Amino acid sequence: MAENRLSFKEMCEKYDVTPRTLRYYEYIELLQPEREGRSRYYGPRECARMTLILRGRKFGFSLEDIRQWLLIYEHEGTDAQMRSWIDLADRQLAELAEQRRQIDEAMAELRQLRDQTEANLD
Repeated sequence: MAENRLSFKEMCEKYDVTPRTLRYYEYIELLQPEREGRSRYYGPRECARMTLILRGRKFGFSLEDIRQWLLIYEHEGTDAQMRSWIDLADRQLAELAEQRRQIDEAMAELRQLRDQTEANLD
C-alpha cells in the first residue's frame, strides 16, 4: 500500500505545484491526504483528483466550480457528475469564446492604432 502513496514532496514534484498550492487545495477540501503524524500521504484517489483539478484550472474553471463538481461524484455518482461536467463545459466554452472575441477586437484596434502611428511617422 505504501508504494501507491506519494509524500507531500513527491506530490508537489509529480504535479509541478508549490507546497503552498498543495496545502491550499487541502485547506479548501479539494484534497484529503492520509495523515501519519505530521506527514501527509496522497493515494490514487488524491492523485486522480489532482489531475482533475489541474485540468479544470487549465480550462479556466474556478476552484469552487471544481470543488462542487468533485462533490457531485461523492454524493450522486458518475452519471450526475458527467451531466454536471457537460453544463460546466458549455458555460466555460461560451465564456472563452467571449474572451476570444474581446481579445480579437482589442488586437485589431491596437494594430490599427499602431499602423496609423507608423504612417504618421513617414
